[in-house]
Amino acid sequence: MQKVCNIIPFFLSRLSGIAPRREIRNWAYLSIEKIIGLNRSDTILKSNMILSSQIVLKLNDIVNELSNNQPIQYILSEVEFYGIKLKVNKNVLIPRPETEELVDWLLKDDFQSVLDIGTGSGCIAIALALNSNAIINAMDISKHALMVAQKNSINNRVKINFQNQDILKLNKLPKYDIIVSNPPYVLESYKSKISKKILDFEPHNALFVSDNNPLLFYTKIAKLAIKSLNNNGKLYFEINQLFAAEIFDFMHELGFVDIELKKDINGKKRMIRGTKN
Repeated sequence: MQKVCNIIPFFLSRLSGIAPRREIRNWAYLSIEKIIGLNRSDTILKSNMILSSQIVLKLNDIVNELSNNQPIQYILSEVEFYGIKLKVNKNVLIPRPETEELVDWLLKDDFQSVLDIGTGSGCIAIALALNSNAIINAMDISKHALMVAQKNSINNRVKINFQNQDILKLNKLPKYDIIVSNPPYVLESYKSKISKKILDFEPHNALFVSDNNPLLFYTKIAKLAIKSLNNNGKLYFEINQLFAAEIFDFMHELGFVDIELKKDINGKKRMIRGTKN
């Protein structure tokens, strides 16, 4: 691996069988951009550029970590979400495309104030802050997650009011136009079906919920939201499609109106919205 043109073949040969070739190529391009500063076009234009021994070592380390199933986002400490560069580490979930769809849906609304519950990397809050003039508040139970979110807000030059709170211990919230949450919703019993890439590296407290009470966070947040949302305020959730009907029903029972389930790009019911009358 002496030149730029050797990097992608090196990744493909070393990581064959770990993932599809298209994904491995994508890992290589992300690594090239992070380590060398070349985008895809530059990689072609500067294909004969000689690599320093230091760069070769760094790329070798990345391949070794990828071969151990570590996500590329954690290896590079970076992910792109809704066109935004975000820092990520083992204390926060890697933002998913479905969550980008949730943000996109929410941004079609009119609002002046938002609370993002379980903010993690701050991806939802920061995307909303960059694409609206609203006052954005965000909370998380994890101080380590909030450190990541705070750093991301600074890097993206947005002002967000972060709070270290356990939503399950709160009895009331201030008034907001929008409350949004992507809470833990993967059943504990589903761990055996989860890829090692997720199971071994991403924070379990942000992913999994007890089979005995799978809607724990949804019911708590919805009960707080029906009291604290402004009139015509809205509650948005990212959801486990297995419980779409149940979440719809209890939101209706609580008094939310105009409840709407929304499918993601793969046709799965992954989002829900309800309005306070």
